[in-house]
Amino acid sequence: MILSVDGVEFSYSSRPVLRDIKFEVNRGEFFAILGNNGAGKSTLLKCLNRILKPQTGTILIEKKDLFALSPREVARRLGYVAQRYESARFTVFDAVLLGRKPHIKWGTTARDLEIVRNVLGILGLEEFSLRYLDELSGGELQKVVIARALAQEPRVLLLDEPTSNLDLKNQYEVLQTVKSAVREHNIAAVVVMHDLNLALRFADKFLLLKNRTVFACGGMEIMTPENIAGVYGVRVAVERLADIPVVVPL
Repeated sequence: MILSVDGVEFSYSSRPVLRDIKFEVNRGEFFAILGNNGAGKSTLLKCLNRILKPQTGTILIEKKDLFALSPREVARRLGYVAQRYESARFTVFDAVLLGRKPHIKWGTTARDLEIVRNVLGILGLEEFSLRYLDELSGGELQKVVIARALAQEPRVLLLDEPTSNLDLKNQYEVLQTVKSAVREHNIAAVVVMHDLNLALRFADKFLLLKNRTVFACGGMEIMTPENIAGVYGVRVAVERLADIPVVVPL
Protein backbone atom coordinates (compact mmCIF):
# COMPACT_ATOMS: atom_id res chain seq x y z
CA MET A 1 0.00 0.00 0.00
CA ILE A 2 1.43 3.37 -1.06
CA LEU A 3 -1.48 5.74 -0.35
CA SER A 4 -4.06 5.52 2.43
CA VAL A 5 -7.01 7.89 2.90
CA ASP A 6 -9.09 7.50 6.04
CA GLY A 7 -12.10 9.55 7.13
CA VAL A 8 -11.26 12.62 5.03
CA GLU A 9 -13.81 15.43 5.15
CA PHE A 10 -13.61 18.86 3.54
CA SER A 11 -15.92 21.86 3.41
CA TYR A 12 -15.76 25.24 1.68
CA SER A 13 -16.95 27.55 4.50
CA SER A 14 -20.11 25.79 5.66
CA ARG A 15 -20.68 23.82 2.43
CA PRO A 16 -19.59 20.16 2.77
CA VAL A 17 -17.79 18.81 -0.31
CA LEU A 18 -16.30 15.53 0.95
CA ARG A 19 -17.66 13.28 3.71
CA ASP A 20 -15.89 10.28 5.28
CA ILE A 21 -13.70 9.40 2.29
CA LYS A 22 -11.80 6.13 2.75
CA PHE A 23 -9.71 4.13 0.29
CA GLU A 24 -6.24 2.66 -0.29
CA VAL A 25 -4.05 2.56 -3.38
CA ASN A 26 -1.32 -0.02 -3.89
CA ARG A 27 1.90 0.17 -5.84
CA GLY A 28 1.43 -0.72 -9.49
CA GLU A 29 -2.21 0.41 -9.53
CA PHE A 30 -4.00 2.77 -11.90
CA PHE A 31 -6.78 4.10 -9.63
CA ALA A 32 -9.71 5.94 -11.24
CA ILE A 33 -11.89 8.44 -9.35
CA LEU A 34 -15.33 8.58 -10.97
CA GLY A 35 -18.60 10.41 -10.32
CA ASN A 36 -20.93 12.98 -11.79
CA ASN A 37 -20.27 16.73 -11.86
CA GLY A 38 -20.02 18.23 -8.38
CA ALA A 39 -19.27 14.91 -6.67
CA GLY A 40 -16.01 16.28 -5.22
CA LYS A 41 -13.51 14.51 -7.47
CA SER A 42 -11.20 17.47 -8.13
CA THR A 43 -11.46 18.65 -4.51
CA LEU A 44 -10.37 15.20 -3.35
CA LEU A 45 -7.37 15.30 -5.68
CA LYS A 46 -6.40 18.73 -4.31
CA CYS A 47 -6.54 17.31 -0.77
CA LEU A 48 -4.26 14.47 -1.87
CA ASN A 49 -1.81 17.04 -3.27
CA ARG A 50 -1.98 19.25 -0.15
CA ILE A 51 -3.40 22.18 -2.08
CA LEU A 52 -6.36 21.90 0.28
CA LYS A 53 -6.26 20.67 3.87
CA PRO A 54 -9.10 18.43 5.06
CA GLN A 55 -10.87 19.46 8.25
CA THR A 56 -10.74 15.85 9.48
CA GLY A 57 -9.16 12.54 8.47
CA THR A 58 -5.70 11.34 7.54
CA ILE A 59 -3.78 10.94 4.28
CA LEU A 60 -0.70 8.73 4.42
CA ILE A 61 1.82 8.30 1.63
CA GLU A 62 4.31 5.47 2.17
CA LYS A 63 2.94 5.37 5.77
CA LYS A 64 3.95 9.01 6.37
CA ASP A 65 1.45 11.76 7.22
CA LEU A 66 1.19 13.89 4.08
CA PHE A 67 0.70 17.08 6.09
CA ALA A 68 3.79 16.45 8.24
CA LEU A 69 6.14 16.33 5.23
CA SER A 70 8.15 19.29 3.96
CA PRO A 71 7.19 20.77 0.56
CA ARG A 72 10.33 19.22 -0.96
CA GLU A 73 9.44 15.78 0.43
CA VAL A 74 5.91 16.11 -0.93
CA ALA A 75 7.25 17.10 -4.37
CA ARG A 76 9.48 14.02 -4.43
CA ARG A 77 6.54 11.77 -3.69
CA LEU A 78 3.65 13.35 -5.60
CA GLY A 79 3.38 14.50 -9.19
CA TYR A 80 0.27 16.56 -9.99
CA VAL A 81 -1.38 17.37 -13.30
CA ALA A 82 -4.15 19.94 -12.86
CA GLN A 83 -7.30 20.17 -14.96
CA ARG A 84 -6.18 23.53 -16.37
CA TYR A 85 -2.70 24.87 -16.89
CA GLU A 86 -1.69 28.37 -17.97
CA SER A 87 1.04 28.47 -20.59
CA ALA A 88 4.12 30.62 -20.01
CA ARG A 89 7.18 31.81 -21.93
CA PHE A 90 9.11 28.59 -21.31
CA THR A 91 10.32 26.18 -23.93
CA VAL A 92 8.89 22.67 -23.77
CA PHE A 93 12.27 21.28 -22.70
CA ASP A 94 12.66 23.78 -19.86
CA ALA A 95 9.07 23.24 -18.71
CA VAL A 96 9.62 19.49 -18.43
CA LEU A 97 13.02 20.05 -16.78
CA LEU A 98 11.17 21.92 -14.00
CA GLY A 99 9.84 18.52 -12.99
CA ARG A 100 13.36 17.66 -11.84
CA LYS A 101 13.46 20.58 -9.36
CA PRO A 102 12.72 18.47 -6.23
CA HIS A 103 15.78 16.31 -7.06
CA ILE A 104 18.24 19.08 -7.98
CA LYS A 105 20.63 20.22 -5.24
CA TRP A 106 23.46 22.22 -6.80
CA GLY A 107 22.68 22.17 -10.49
CA THR A 108 21.21 20.19 -13.37
CA THR A 109 23.01 16.89 -13.97
CA ALA A 110 23.42 14.75 -17.06
CA ARG A 111 20.90 12.35 -15.55
CA ASP A 112 18.31 15.12 -15.21
CA LEU A 113 18.73 16.01 -18.88
CA GLU A 114 18.56 12.35 -19.91
CA ILE A 115 15.32 11.83 -17.99
CA VAL A 116 13.75 14.87 -19.69
CA ARG A 117 14.82 13.65 -23.15
CA ASN A 118 13.45 10.18 -22.44
CA VAL A 119 10.09 11.50 -21.27
CA LEU A 120 9.80 13.81 -24.29
CA GLY A 121 10.50 10.79 -26.50
CA ILE A 122 7.91 8.62 -24.76
CA LEU A 123 5.20 11.25 -25.28
CA GLY A 124 6.28 12.09 -28.82
CA LEU A 125 7.29 15.65 -27.94
CA GLU A 126 10.89 15.71 -29.21
CA GLU A 127 10.04 17.96 -32.17
CA PHE A 128 8.49 20.49 -29.77
CA SER A 129 11.51 20.70 -27.43
CA LEU A 130 12.44 24.26 -28.38
CA ARG A 131 8.89 25.47 -28.98
CA TYR A 132 7.42 27.89 -26.43
CA LEU A 133 4.44 26.77 -24.36
CA ASP A 134 2.27 29.66 -25.54
CA GLU A 135 2.75 28.43 -29.11
CA LEU A 136 1.23 25.01 -28.41
CA SER A 137 -2.29 23.72 -28.89
CA GLY A 138 -4.30 22.76 -25.81
CA GLY A 139 -3.64 19.07 -26.40
CA GLU A 140 0.10 19.58 -26.91
CA LEU A 141 0.29 21.66 -23.73
CA GLN A 142 -1.53 18.94 -21.78
CA LYS A 143 1.04 16.37 -22.90
CA VAL A 144 3.87 18.68 -21.79
CA VAL A 145 2.35 19.03 -18.31
CA ILE A 146 2.05 15.24 -18.06
CA ALA A 147 5.66 14.90 -19.25
CA ARG A 148 6.80 17.26 -16.49
CA ALA A 149 4.98 15.15 -13.87
CA LEU A 150 6.63 11.97 -15.21
CA ALA A 151 10.06 13.64 -15.18
CA GLN A 152 9.52 14.31 -11.50
CA GLU A 153 9.73 10.52 -10.86
CA PRO A 154 7.02 10.60 -8.17
CA ARG A 155 5.78 7.65 -6.15
CA VAL A 156 2.18 8.71 -6.86
CA LEU A 157 0.91 10.49 -9.96
CA LEU A 158 -2.22 12.61 -9.46
CA LEU A 159 -4.02 13.53 -12.67
CA ASP A 160 -7.19 15.61 -12.95
CA GLU A 161 -8.97 14.72 -16.21
CA PRO A 162 -5.68 14.32 -18.13
CA THR A 163 -7.37 13.56 -21.47
CA SER A 164 -9.84 16.48 -21.49
CA ASN A 165 -8.03 18.40 -24.27
CA LEU A 166 -6.80 15.41 -26.26
CA ASP A 167 -8.10 13.77 -29.42
CA LEU A 168 -8.86 10.04 -29.52
CA LYS A 169 -5.35 8.93 -30.52
CA ASN A 170 -3.63 11.07 -27.90
CA GLN A 171 -6.09 10.02 -25.17
CA TYR A 172 -5.06 6.41 -25.60
CA GLU A 173 -1.35 7.22 -25.98
CA VAL A 174 -1.27 9.33 -22.80
CA LEU A 175 -3.22 6.86 -20.66
CA GLN A 176 -1.14 3.95 -21.96
CA THR A 177 2.01 5.93 -21.10
CA VAL A 178 0.72 6.54 -17.57
CA LYS A 179 -0.22 2.88 -17.14
CA SER A 180 3.17 1.71 -18.45
CA ALA A 181 4.97 4.10 -16.05
CA VAL A 182 2.90 2.72 -13.17
CA ARG A 183 3.83 -0.85 -14.05
CA GLU A 184 7.48 -0.31 -14.95
CA HIS A 185 8.37 1.89 -11.95
CA ASN A 186 6.02 0.21 -9.44
CA ILE A 187 4.35 3.52 -8.58
CA ALA A 188 0.64 4.44 -8.49
CA ALA A 189 -1.59 6.77 -10.52
CA VAL A 190 -4.73 8.35 -9.10
CA VAL A 191 -6.74 9.75 -11.99
CA VAL A 192 -9.97 11.77 -12.02
CA MET A 193 -11.90 10.67 -15.12
CA HIS A 194 -15.23 11.40 -16.79
CA ASP A 195 -15.06 8.84 -19.59
CA LEU A 196 -16.20 5.51 -18.14
CA ASN A 197 -14.98 3.54 -21.13
CA LEU A 198 -11.47 4.93 -20.82
CA ALA A 199 -11.57 4.15 -17.10
CA LEU A 200 -12.69 0.57 -17.75
CA ARG A 201 -9.98 0.12 -20.35
CA PHE A 202 -7.04 1.40 -18.27
CA ALA A 203 -7.86 1.38 -14.56
CA ASP A 204 -7.25 -1.47 -12.11
CA LYS A 205 -9.37 -0.05 -9.31
CA PHE A 206 -12.25 2.41 -9.10
CA LEU A 207 -13.67 4.89 -6.59
CA LEU A 208 -17.27 5.90 -7.27
CA LEU A 209 -18.32 9.14 -5.56
CA LYS A 210 -21.91 10.26 -5.04
CA ASN A 211 -23.37 12.94 -2.80
CA ARG A 212 -19.85 13.90 -1.66
CA THR A 213 -19.02 10.46 -0.23
CA VAL A 214 -17.91 6.97 -1.33
CA PHE A 215 -20.63 5.07 -3.17
CA ALA A 216 -18.40 2.06 -3.96
CA CYS A 217 -14.69 1.24 -4.19
CA GLY A 218 -12.97 -1.80 -5.66
CA GLY A 219 -12.02 -3.57 -8.87
CA MET A 220 -14.10 -4.47 -11.92
CA GLU A 221 -16.62 -6.18 -9.67
CA ILE A 222 -18.04 -2.79 -8.61
CA MET A 223 -18.48 -1.48 -12.17
CA THR A 224 -21.92 -2.98 -12.54
CA PRO A 225 -24.91 -1.50 -14.41
CA GLU A 226 -26.62 -1.05 -11.03
CA ASN A 227 -23.74 0.92 -9.48
CA ILE A 228 -23.22 3.05 -12.59
CA ALA A 229 -26.94 3.84 -12.74
CA GLY A 230 -26.91 4.61 -9.02
CA VAL A 231 -24.12 7.17 -9.45
CA TYR A 232 -24.99 8.73 -12.80
CA GLY A 233 -28.76 8.28 -12.93
CA VAL A 234 -28.61 6.61 -16.36
CA ARG A 235 -29.54 3.02 -17.20
CA VAL A 236 -26.60 1.25 -18.83
CA ALA A 237 -25.37 -2.13 -19.92
CA VAL A 238 -21.77 -3.24 -19.43
CA GLU A 239 -20.78 -5.36 -22.41
CA ARG A 240 -17.51 -6.78 -23.72
CA LEU A 241 -16.23 -5.91 -27.19
CA ALA A 242 -13.02 -7.64 -28.31
CA ASP A 243 -12.69 -8.64 -24.64
CA ILE A 244 -12.75 -4.97 -23.57
CA PRO A 245 -15.52 -3.85 -21.17
CA VAL A 246 -17.73 -1.11 -22.60
CA VAL A 247 -20.50 0.95 -20.98
CA VAL A 248 -23.54 1.39 -23.24
CA PRO A 249 -26.30 3.82 -22.18
CA LEU A 250 -29.77 2.35 -22.71
